[in-house]
Amino acid sequence: MSELVIETMYFEKPGPENTTRTLEIAKRRADQLTIDTILVASTRGWTGAQAAELLGHYNLVVVSHSTGFVEPNVQQLTEENRAAIEDAGATILTCQHAFGGVNRAVRKKLGTYLTDEIIAYTLRTFGEGMKVCAEISLMAADAGLVSVGDPCIAVAGTGRGADTAVVLTPVNAQQFFDLQVMEILAKPRMW
Repeated sequence: MSELVIETMYFEKPGPENTTRTLEIAKRRADQLTIDTILVASTRGWTGAQAAELLGHYNLVVVSHSTGFVEPNVQQLTEENRAAIEDAGATILTCQHAFGGVNRAVRKKLGTYLTDEIIAYTLRTFGEGMKVCAEISLMAADAGLVSVGDPCIAVAGTGRGADTAVVLTPVNAQQFFDLQVMEILAKPRMW
């Protein structure tokens, strides 16, 4: 039986102080595996702008929160960060969250959880960033910005910044159970 030993970084605590290191780990592994697509979650765009600076020569997709996520008609991604990301040649994806949307409206209105939020809570047992990595890969696949079945790297965080990076094979949301997390490159040990 063959083995593959891959280094995983476990951060002592979650948070934005891990962002630079997480992006460096993602870049190193992308180079080792000749992966050209990297997905990065970014709310206000700080992490996305940092990723664009470091990862500008990759097919970089920065996934923002949907408009209205916190307040109707409000987009949290700042115009300054949007410009920095786009000037570096990265793509910004803003769309409905794969583990949110109409089901979240049902929870808010009727007080009951539905399948997508149960999946989200299950993925969070591995950390908030792990849930977001899976989610942004579904969103990018549904938008046609990542090739289904081709390994890519997804980067996300706990709250702000980035502290989680994985190699995965993305799928469309309706094929969720075919998603494969191939490698965990970095995550917080405790969150």
